[in-house]
Amino acid sequence: MLYDVDINRIQYISIIGSILILIMIIELIRKKKLMEEYTIIWLLFGMIFLVFSIWRDGLEVVSRLVGIGYPPATIFLILIMGIFAILIHYSLVISKLTERNKILVQEIGLLKQEIEQMKEKKE
Repeated sequence: MLYDVDINRIQYISIIGSILILIMIIELIRKKKLMEEYTIIWLLFGMIFLVFSIWRDGLEVVSRLVGIGYPPATIFLILIMGIFAILIHYSLVISKLTERNKILVQEIGLLKQEIEQMKEKKE
């Protein structure tokens, strides 16, 4: 048995879902729970999904441009690209933090050495 699918209802739900995600991201920024530098990717992909929610033929147009025969599969391609972009961004952040931690540990080691030398001179 085939179900009748109300395309308008699906589109409205997609638009509402995309808007709610964007509002959630903006609210996290406002409450300082998500730093501004990390939000660009989230906002970008939220806007992409909002555009595809509003523009019905968008998936078909992009699918034809990319050469995908089944337009809903384009959503998965976009999701995978988004996940890769976020993973690369976080890898860069982790690499930067690792380098900063290494420098901090070296500076603390040098300061400890200086303190020990100063203590020895006092005695």
